[in-house]
Amino acid sequence: MSTDPERTDRYERTVAADAAVPAAPGPTRRLVGDLSRWPDWLALHAGWRGTPPSGAVAGVTFGERLTLMGIPVDVSWEVTDVTEDRVELQGSGPMQLALGLSVAVAADGEGSRVRVEAGVGGDPVSGPMGATVLKSLEEAVTDSVQRLAGLLAAPQDDTDPQDEDAAAAPVRHTRTGRLLDPRTPVIVGVGQVVRRTPDLEHPADPATLAAEAARAAEGDSGGALLGRLDEIHAVASASWNYRDLGRAVAGKLGTDPGHTVMSARYGGDAGHVLLAAAGQSIAEGSASVALVCGAEAGNTLAAAQKAGVDTGWPEQPDDVRPDEVLGSEKAPNNAAETAAGLSIPVPHYALMESALRARAGATPEEHTRYLARLWSRFSEIAAGNEHAWLPEVFGAERLATPDPDNRMVSSPYPKLLCANLQVDMAAAVLVTSVAAAQEAGIPQDRWVFPHAAAAAHDEWFFSERGDLAASPAIRGIGAAALEHAGLSMDDVRHVDLYSCFPAAVQIAATELGLPLDDPERPLSVTGGLTFGGGPGNNYGTHAVASLVPRLRADPTGYGLSTSLGWYATKHALGIFSAQPPERPYRSLRPALAPSPSRPALESYAGPGVLEACTVQYRRDGSASGAILSVLTPDGARALVRSRQQDVVDAAAHDDLLGLPVEVTDPATLRITGRAPGPLPEPPAMPVLLEKRGPIAVITLNRPERRNAIDPRTAELLEQIVDHVEADPSLRIAVITGAGGSFCAGMDLKAAAAGGVAITERGGPLGITARPMTTPLIAAVEGHALAGGFELALVADLVVASTESQFGLPEAKRGLVAAAGGVLRSAQRLPRNLAMELALTGSPVPAARMAEFGLVNRLAAPGEVLDTALALAGEIAANAPLSVRVSKQIIEESPDWSVAEAFARQSELATVAVQSRDAAEGVTAFAEKRDPVWTGH
Repeated sequence: MSTDPERTDRYERTVAADAAVPAAPGPTRRLVGDLSRWPDWLALHAGWRGTPPSGAVAGVTFGERLTLMGIPVDVSWEVTDVTEDRVELQGSGPMQLALGLSVAVAADGEGSRVRVEAGVGGDPVSGPMGATVLKSLEEAVTDSVQRLAGLLAAPQDDTDPQDEDAAAAPVRHTRTGRLLDPRTPVIVGVGQVVRRTPDLEHPADPATLAAEAARAAEGDSGGALLGRLDEIHAVASASWNYRDLGRAVAGKLGTDPGHTVMSARYGGDAGHVLLAAAGQSIAEGSASVALVCGAEAGNTLAAAQKAGVDTGWPEQPDDVRPDEVLGSEKAPNNAAETAAGLSIPVPHYALMESALRARAGATPEEHTRYLARLWSRFSEIAAGNEHAWLPEVFGAERLATPDPDNRMVSSPYPKLLCANLQVDMAAAVLVTSVAAAQEAGIPQDRWVFPHAAAAAHDEWFFSERGDLAASPAIRGIGAAALEHAGLSMDDVRHVDLYSCFPAAVQIAATELGLPLDDPERPLSVTGGLTFGGGPGNNYGTHAVASLVPRLRADPTGYGLSTSLGWYATKHALGIFSAQPPERPYRSLRPALAPSPSRPALESYAGPGVLEACTVQYRRDGSASGAILSVLTPDGARALVRSRQQDVVDAAAHDDLLGLPVEVTDPATLRITGRAPGPLPEPPAMPVLLEKRGPIAVITLNRPERRNAIDPRTAELLEQIVDHVEADPSLRIAVITGAGGSFCAGMDLKAAAAGGVAITERGGPLGITARPMTTPLIAAVEGHALAGGFELALVADLVVASTESQFGLPEAKRGLVAAAGGVLRSAQRLPRNLAMELALTGSPVPAARMAEFGLVNRLAAPGEVLDTALALAGEIAANAPLSVRVSKQIIEESPDWSVAEAFARQSELATVAVQSRDAAEGVTAFAEKRDPVWTGH
């Protein structure tokens, strides 16, 4: 096998090696054509940069880290030619490095001969080290051929390679010409079932309905997929309790998936959460075919109970469990909400609706007409949806008028403005990799790609939200998903917003920037949970199943669907299109910055302003009471459940929003004026985040407690740390305290009452068990004692007042500084000084700490933050990658052995040295200008 001069002339130097192998050409070609196997035989390979490649197809690009002369080098590869007997690639790297690699296979008697050729050019070869580079490459090529021969000496399966090659190789999307990673997730089939009339002779349980929807999805795909399921993701049924619904559905289908997933017991976000997880499993290569499904049979169950019929639905054994449960089982209500009777969704959303009306400045009559028009448009959509539970057009006047068939439930909501949960419905979505879809012969005109998914939750308890008419979580996940997909909301033509109640639609539309009355872009594809049907936790699956046909018919259009759980608490959404994604699919969990919240008071007596109210009604149309949300002068929230006739009548017939009231107890209030006033702002947050360009300033804001950390403060600190770490624009953080104090550590008064400031991930104080990867400066004004010192020790640098003191007084109280105080002081200080701090419990002046290097800068009292910001500015002016890698080396190197230290250092440093910022730094120096860093 001779070297091809046309190929090798592209490079200044070439090397080659070959070997005979006992394997036949078929399996040999499969191995060399599977780029994901390079780590098994390519001696140059040191790691992947980004998503690893799979099969070789011309046009495929990927990044790899190679090792030349023991030095890591990042190379960008493109597959340039693939034939029956050869795979050829061209690559480029730093310093104009050019690389070529060709692997050829030929029959050789009963076996094969493999030849590996490599070419190299650019500055590394033309310079004084050229001969050494070439020698290193030659040794690596020879070693690679020997490794290949060793791999192929094992018994091989010499079957027809066509199917395996197709499964491993990138898939060409015919309409766009795009080459897709074979693990790209794609929705290939959807199915829905609706049974509007109960069959009490053969009552179908939810698992039976879900299996029927799954078969419909398989039929919709045009392929045979249910026998190949790797995973079943099942939305927990609200109408029948399954221990593992996915396993029950598998039994109905006669299949045995390797992995079952079920959603948390309650949450309308479940369909999107499970679909996102299924997509991520496929994108990561842990599954090829997944089913997402759910069903309810509440209508049949209610009819059976009314008729005294035993459904005979199956119950699974106690030891049956899904392999995985997704979602939170946290209780939906706090004590204040429970005491006020807020235990079901309707009054929660009615109170949100009240807050929305106040924001709009509308009268109750105007707002009711507005809601009726919105819901009438949704009914028109349902009328055209063959899978809708109530496919009928309802006029706005009908919807706005209470009558026996449209009784009031909780003002301003009559029955026809509420979700309809008593349904027999099921939906299923089949998700595969594009490789599996192609192998199953599913036509590409059936393919709809998930581009991005995102999920987050708002302030968990409804009564603790700063604004009842807002959702920072929806705004955050919408922005995150759109950014990942490379879209703006103007690019989205098909929308379905979770629509249990009108308030949910209005809040989501506002946060996502969608008009509520655009005839060209209605906000539902199903008709919503009133008319399309509100099948327990499973509406989101129906929404996606309804969205997919629209996107197939509009192959360049994009669709967005949202869902939520509890009381606009848990949120999830997805973005979909028949257009392939520009970036690999991701299921996102954006770290949102905290929003202002309000304390929810279990008891309150005093003045306030009426923020929101709703009147609840019995089935006979009589009012049973009113629930009123009152904001206190300091911004807290008190919930009042009143049965006072004058209050109930006023709430039912008058506009009370914004009026002053006097609360006597949790069931009694008095309206004290007729002129509405402004609502009190939420109280100041106990932790503040300010962004000053690339610097995040984190301020502990409890000066009345010397910034001691209670559970709420710890939770916010953990959340802010997550947000700072996730924001690429923030390069450094400064933590300080308000009111002239840094931090008194854990709030012992709160701890004595059972409120220990420990979070699940951050540990004590919300941060000490999980130090930041972003550089952190502690700006210590005043003393840093006990937990305050432990908090300062979390930081990478410390700026302190000349009057500050540091200490660990725990031994004086029979305690141990176990939140990192003893441990970190021993790492940062000389042994004897660490011993003195821990054993005496006596404080040490900041000046002495500066002598031993713990304090980086001393500042005059009152000037600590300014000094810390100046230090932060010096760091932020440098290349972000260089700063991050340097911090990582300093932190990790104490655990390295002498033998590995320089190799590990080089491996980490390569990320920065070969970055675009490194080239920018050199260029800026030569051009005598300030560099412009990108962090890449």
